[in-house]
Amino acid sequence: MDKNRATAEAILPLVGGAANVASVAHCMTRLRLGLHDRSLVREAELRALPAVLGVVDDATYQIVLGPGTVARVTPEFEALLTRPGTRPTPSTPPTPSAASPSTPSAPSPSTADGLAAKGEAIRSSRKARNATPVKLLLRRIADIFVPLIPALIGCGIIASLGGLLTNLHLLPSLAPALAALASGFMSLIAVFVGHNTAKEFGGTPVLGGAVAAVIVFPGVAHVDVFGRHLAPGQGGVLGALAAAFLATRVEKWCRRRVPEALDVLVTPTLTVLVAGLATLYGLMYVAGEVSTAIGDFATWLLTYGGSVAGLVLGGLFLPLVMLGLHQALIPLHTTLIEQQGYTVLLPILAMAGAGQVGAAAAVHVRLPRNTSLRRTIRSALPAGLLGVGEPLIYGVSLPLGRPFVTACVGGAAGGGFVGLFHQLGTAVGATAIGPSGWALFPLLAGDRGLGAALAVYGGGLLTGYVTGFVATYYFGFTSTILAGLGTSPPATGAPTPPQPAAEPSPTPSVS
Repeated sequence: MDKNRATAEAILPLVGGAANVASVAHCMTRLRLGLHDRSLVREAELRALPAVLGVVDDATYQIVLGPGTVARVTPEFEALLTRPGTRPTPSTPPTPSAASPSTPSAPSPSTADGLAAKGEAIRSSRKARNATPVKLLLRRIADIFVPLIPALIGCGIIASLGGLLTNLHLLPSLAPALAALASGFMSLIAVFVGHNTAKEFGGTPVLGGAVAAVIVFPGVAHVDVFGRHLAPGQGGVLGALAAAFLATRVEKWCRRRVPEALDVLVTPTLTVLVAGLATLYGLMYVAGEVSTAIGDFATWLLTYGGSVAGLVLGGLFLPLVMLGLHQALIPLHTTLIEQQGYTVLLPILAMAGAGQVGAAAAVHVRLPRNTSLRRTIRSALPAGLLGVGEPLIYGVSLPLGRPFVTACVGGAAGGGFVGLFHQLGTAVGATAIGPSGWALFPLLAGDRGLGAALAVYGGGLLTGYVTGFVATYYFGFTSTILAGLGTSPPATGAPTPPQPAAEPSPTPSVS
């Protein structure tokens, strides 16, 4: 049997069966499921599947499968849902549930399962505290852009390949074709953003796309707005997002008031007319000014405060990932790509993953006798090297506490390295968004050529790995934590005071 189909068949019963699945989607690394009843999920068994790198219980139930794999498993999973006989009968809750309080014994806190359970508890409590209207809105905005990531990646790599051929003076007849392929999607990205925005906020997707399309229509150059002519593309994805959101509000207003017999004619017309005119005579200008300000601020920030800005951005990105808010930065990245050809923020933020990898490697070295945790680290490290950090965050560093902080220190060091070189005149950016870690190398670009961009980014990764490892090895553990994990503290350059014999072995600290 095909391994992707086997993975899908293994996942389906563990999420409550086909009757419990309301929706299916995927981003670059995660299978995103809308579930009717999350109590039917057998999460411990789901985490134990070899293909599953982790789970995230958010607005949708997200199963981390990794880049490439998720795109192959998702259609197989959808095919299982449409198979005859899979929908009529709801799944019966497992008895006892793997996550049920009636489970005979909780996993030991010194094992990988115990740490994963602790990480999940921390994540769930923090998610509940952070379910504010603003953060929920940011997640919805992220959901608008996440489906666009595969096209952004593909077009970004094609653009890099075309630029390489041009610089090397190879295949001159092919380079223009590659440029057309790479630029076609970006020239119409506003339409896709408008379509997804309307879909996310409950409108008709094609109407959202139709209103947003006016932003990239060449004919807007002939529209006189308060004595000034508009420029095609003015406002970019931010204008498209605002235009489609307004269209959704107009459409919903019309649906409530227009007679049913006239709805098919009046509602689409008023939606496009009202939202379109508002876009031409206001939103495009405002969004254009905001987009320009974003680009100018990013340039100023890294030009005059590159090392400090890199330290802050690289150090704070892991907490954003932990809270699931990192995807809300996609509109900023997309705006920078539209304006400058690449986003200078992504290579710096990617350093957080390097710090995480270094920290996990140090945990592996410091716990030579904790076989279950070391096995978890070995299985999650390849994904971490490719920029998929959730398995290491929730399964290793976050439940241990201190290693999460030292991983942030590693990310800050790597971000400071990349930011410093930007400040010295070597900008490094990514032509698309989505991957990080080693997977970002094919998407790099910069103002000093590809070689310089590769060198600076590679140096930043190495800095993050080494700093995360050293910080975690020497400062990521106390003797109490090491005792609780079933191992003795190795020499770290300073004597460790012996523990009292009567002291119980506590759960690893999260402070």
